[in-house]
Amino acid sequence: MTTTSAGAARAVRGGAGKPLLSIRDFKVEYRTGAGAVVQAVRGVDLDLYPGESLALVGESGCGKTTFGLGLLRLLPRLGHASGKVIFNRGDGTEIDVLGLDGRDLRKFRWRDAAMVFQGAMNAFNPVLKIRGHMHDTMRAHTKATKQEIEERAAELLRLVRLEPERVMDSYPHELSGGMRQRVLIAMSLLLEPEVLILDEPTTALDILTQRSVVDVLHEVRERLGFSMIFISHDLSLAAELADRVATMYAGRIIETGGVRDLFYRPRHPYTLGLIKAVPPIVGDLPDLESIPGGPPSLAALPAGCSFHPRCKFATEECQEAEPPLIPITDEPGDGHEVACIHSGDVHLDRSAS
Repeated sequence: MTTTSAGAARAVRGGAGKPLLSIRDFKVEYRTGAGAVVQAVRGVDLDLYPGESLALVGESGCGKTTFGLGLLRLLPRLGHASGKVIFNRGDGTEIDVLGLDGRDLRKFRWRDAAMVFQGAMNAFNPVLKIRGHMHDTMRAHTKATKQEIEERAAELLRLVRLEPERVMDSYPHELSGGMRQRVLIAMSLLLEPEVLILDEPTTALDILTQRSVVDVLHEVRERLGFSMIFISHDLSLAAELADRVATMYAGRIIETGGVRDLFYRPRHPYTLGLIKAVPPIVGDLPDLESIPGGPPSLAALPAGCSFHPRCKFATEECQEAEPPLIPITDEPGDGHEVACIHSGDVHLDRSAS
């Protein structure tokens, strides 16, 4: 895995400056048909700084997508978000996202924060050409003229390495998967949001197309300077695109830190398991290790640490209480936090990775 060279120049948690997005005790609950309540996201605390790229990694079903949808108030009817989500605009305005409603919420979703959804084909109206999507989006939020919309759309399509002359008059099904994904990225940037949330943007794409989308994200972010939350289960993409990484398990953040912290000095057994399950791209091929068992049901979480049934470091103490996210103090730098009482026993064997 390689790490982004731009990461060293950007803020990390605990760095100087005010967070662009400050998330405290963020929870998302779903009500089932039987009236039960399932917590899909449980007490997440995170900060996103201007110009920073944060990767959110974990297995399917851990709450990553629900977290992203909850931040933008896009949850289905039976979902409910609570906690505190504060967005600090560049002009100094402080926005309580969970308190927004009506026109203010619509304005926030496109002008301040936007989302690139998983499964590009499902995000488009199949009977509307790309030109129609661009015009509808701009007209719903601005008073831009037809010519201004055309110019803005063409500029962004070129930025994501597409030909406006071909793409604008195409229907979604006439474009390849990679082209549709890049169109979605261009559309999400129409109103120049400060935060872009990408939910598995390379899912179902072949390796070459994935490479193209990653290169596009690098270039667009360097040019426009937005902050990014990158949701993925692909550790190699997270290592390449992110400045900071947060590992999610059973709806909680269980480890967070800089890219090098998590990929070279993981301190949670789950993060270590994710890394050891991926083959390296250089050196000898070590014996790969899978994490035993599967993620727990969010409707019936085990007592104490939710990972302890799958953890080789687990003891009886792990079943007594869920450990909080606390700073790692025995390594250089800051910003590395972990929720594990056995973090001092967790180390990555570099000779075997």
